[in-house]
Amino acid sequence: MVRRDAHPRPEGPFEVLAGFERRSLAHVVGLPEQLDAPGMWRGVGYRVGQRLLASEFDEVVEILPLPQLTAVPGAQPWMLGVANIRGNLLPVVDLRLFLEGERTVLHEGQRVLVMRQPGGNVALTIDELFGQRSFLEEQQSSHEALSGGRYSGFIERVYKVGGHAWGVFSLDRLSRTPEFRQAAA
Repeated sequence: MVRRDAHPRPEGPFEVLAGFERRSLAHVVGLPEQLDAPGMWRGVGYRVGQRLLASEFDEVVEILPLPQLTAVPGAQPWMLGVANIRGNLLPVVDLRLFLEGERTVLHEGQRVLVMRQPGGNVALTIDELFGQRSFLEEQQSSHEALSGGRYSGFIERVYKVGGHAWGVFSLDRLSRTPEFRQAAA
């Protein structure tokens, strides 16, 4: 006879979340195979101007609504200001203005990508957030159309999906660019 305890041992938060994940994945056909598929690249998808871009998950710290900004006198026009994010001051950069010379039209629901850079994180405005994107090796395409102008140093490769070209944009390269690191006018 198997004896069951009247009071089962409580699960910790990790065990509860792991259980949710196991039960969720058990009901999705093909998902475990897709997660480990060879030749698949995944990242965060977004739009800057007319360009569809995606960046590595490990380059994006978090995605936030546009925080309240405080202007910084004497800064480059693309430096929108600084924001207090959970007690840390983060510079907020208009990525479109930096790359294209055209200001992002800020709106309600505006999002920023927070990226790592030596010396502290930086928030970048984007025009639209698409969330997680997955691309297959066979979807790779030439990237002349997407990598013109200032984008050329940051687009690593391009994937063509449904008639749309997605550029893999290196936030790490952006953070190491001397012009980007010099926000003073």
